[in-house]
Amino acid sequence: MKKYSLAIIGCGKLSQIVADAWLSGLLPDYQIAGAYSRTYETTQRFVEKLNDRVPGSESKACKSMDELLDLKADFIVEAAAPAVVREWAIPALQKGSSLVILSIGALADVEFYKEVKDAASENGERVHLVSGSIGGFDVLRTVSLMEDSKVSFDTEKGPDSLKNTSVYRDALQSEKQVVFKGNAAEAIALFPTKVNVAVAASLATNGPENIDVSITSTPGYVGDRHRISV
Repeated sequence: MKKYSLAIIGCGKLSQIVADAWLSGLLPDYQIAGAYSRTYETTQRFVEKLNDRVPGSESKACKSMDELLDLKADFIVEAAAPAVVREWAIPALQKGSSLVILSIGALADVEFYKEVKDAASENGERVHLVSGSIGGFDVLRTVSLMEDSKVSFDTEKGPDSLKNTSVYRDALQSEKQVVFKGNAAEAIALFPTKVNVAVAASLATNGPENIDVSITSTPGYVGDRHRISV
């Protein structure tokens, strides 16, 4: 049976979910060829865990993005950040790897989105967009294709998740407030790692500049609650 090679960019929590699934035997058709992260020590620890637990595994800890791309894996899983997608997506497609993208926010840039689509088509590769916590994108896409539609995406978050962003202030710990209103393109520019699902919903419907996004901060709230209206 053919095994597909898989390479991973980013060695944090999301990548660990992929690794754990592979170690548990849930991905029998795949072999993890290598990984790359911002720090080589993190990459080494990630890869050593794979090689130590699976006899015969020869996953490679890559020291650079070029080294990872040179593996020419069948699939590259991105679990890093939108900036990383903008840097490597097109070179990866040109080198013969299909992509699995978690940081969908990078594709809010309509011009870049078209460049990625063209590169995939020209090189016979595929780009898989991970929907994450949101389901039903096929239904959203169908509705948006049938007739003119208006789409909104409303998110509720706890104030702690907004720390280190420009909207955070101490008052959010005691007061429920709407901290953002705009479109998906504006949202991902302000929150590069926190509203990827809003961009995903926009790509399934009317586009990043044509979906109304709001973010509400609720004291003591844990997790995220998303509501999509079409």
